[in-house]
Amino acid sequence: MTDAQRLFSKLLRAHPWHGVAIGPNAPERVTAYIEIVPSDTIKYELDKDTGILKVDRPQQFSNVYPTLYGLIPQTYCGESVAEFCMERASRTGIVGDGDPLDVCVLAEKSITHGDILLPVVPIGGLRMIDGDEADDKIIAVMQGDAIYGHMKDIYECPPALVDRLNHYFLTYKDAPGAQRRKTEITHVYGSSDAHEVIERSMADYVERFGDIHGLRGELD
Repeated sequence: MTDAQRLFSKLLRAHPWHGVAIGPNAPERVTAYIEIVPSDTIKYELDKDTGILKVDRPQQFSNVYPTLYGLIPQTYCGESVAEFCMERASRTGIVGDGDPLDVCVLAEKSITHGDILLPVVPIGGLRMIDGDEADDKIIAVMQGDAIYGHMKDIYECPPALVDRLNHYFLTYKDAPGAQRRKTEITHVYGSSDAHEVIERSMADYVERFGDIHGLRGELD
């Protein structure tokens, strides 16, 4: 990037998906863009065209997000992510959901609003299938967090916390009294698989959008 390009980039807000670097140490440490915090009663979602956080819908039922929730920049759930999901779940006919990779972030401190960037350490994930789409949920800890920051793998988490995440994503789309779940979690996986999913989502991003910035951390 030239000096003129660097100066111009500082005059404009970066697009949280395309204009923010995932970080030079990915997949061991990545940047997370937070869309939703646990106290939100509205589901916020990044508008993919403008890069502005928008209201998707009010939370229809009593469930609330159990952690900070958002996306990992410069990732895309495409063919490679879907292939890994099918391999691990022994399934066929799965496609990527065409979105950036979702991330749940564990943090001790209360963060009161979204539309922020956090440095995080991925420690595992949930292998979720929504219909016929791979929709992995990476679980990470906020870097330097006093309570969770030492964790390197999901198996260090209290089982009740992992159960809470499982329950949320298995039920958050279900209406009261629904007989059939729309989502399925085939596995809870550790840091090794999380790193593989992130690497594959980065490759899918380059395949879909090209190597926009050349270097992972150029915009850090």
